[in-house]
Amino acid sequence: MKPKLSPQAIASAVERDLGPISSWTSVSEGEESQAFGIRLADEDLILRINRLAEGFQKEAFCYRHFTSASLPIPQILSIGEVDGHAYCVSRRAAGKTLQDLSPAELPSVVARVDEVMRAIAEAPLHGTEGFGRFDADGIGVHESWRGFLAAVADPQRYDWKGCEPAVSRSWIDRHLHLLGFLISQCPETRSLVHGDFGSNNVLTDSLAITGVIDWSEAMFGDPLYDVANIFFWRPWLACMEAQARFVEGHRLDIMSKEQALRCYQLRIGLQQVFECAMAGNTTDLLWAMARCDAIAADPPS
Repeated sequence: MKPKLSPQAIASAVERDLGPISSWTSVSEGEESQAFGIRLADEDLILRINRLAEGFQKEAFCYRHFTSASLPIPQILSIGEVDGHAYCVSRRAAGKTLQDLSPAELPSVVARVDEVMRAIAEAPLHGTEGFGRFDADGIGVHESWRGFLAAVADPQRYDWKGCEPAVSRSWIDRHLHLLGFLISQCPETRSLVHGDFGSNNVLTDSLAITGVIDWSEAMFGDPLYDVANIFFWRPWLACMEAQARFVEGHRLDIMSKEQALRCYQLRIGLQQVFECAMAGNTTDLLWAMARCDAIAADPPS
């Protein structure tokens, strides 16, 4: 759950560690972090609060290992503690998130987004190991990409029984069975994957992509997974729909990989269904289940 600490408590902890804050503004927040714009020592920065420091430490790893001219990752400057939570101060990228752009602004940036996705897929992976989500040392928790994909059906990792009766056993079994069939057709590719790409984690000044942020879900595997995330969420957000249309019109190499794209969308959807069911978020749960049903019934053409 997203922390709800008071600005006064947060400011006190940051000033204790880093010095006086000269300005404080609200900025777009993610699903799990409070976020603010601050000015510290004559520099505009981003301050985020999360329950744990692990995601911030992982972002620091990603900055050190993957940032480049074609993949701008804001530098993590400081990680500290406030009231049992973690805070992170990072450099501020110019511009707005894709999610905050108007529909009229989106067509001019979608090609740049595609270029950044390519840069993510081509990032060097020396000094890293494994597949799936990796930790702050660059070690993935799975021995194979297919192992990550199949993990959502592992009762030791996912308590699907705890999702009942919000999600029926027959619905769970039907979709996990289809996922298992699709996994067998997916490649054992190992590249960098952002894991939550395409909306409020990509910033632009309308000319270029100025920052790719929040690497807490990053993993090693097939970079098509980031494209699948865009396709899964296309009915939800205008920025995802615009990106999906660009891929359909310009990336025939991607669109030819129908079954893998379908598999990854279903994997993303099942993760969302599980998390919403466990959190008791009925509205989002029903949307995610309907989206999974559509993907299961109608693979991309």
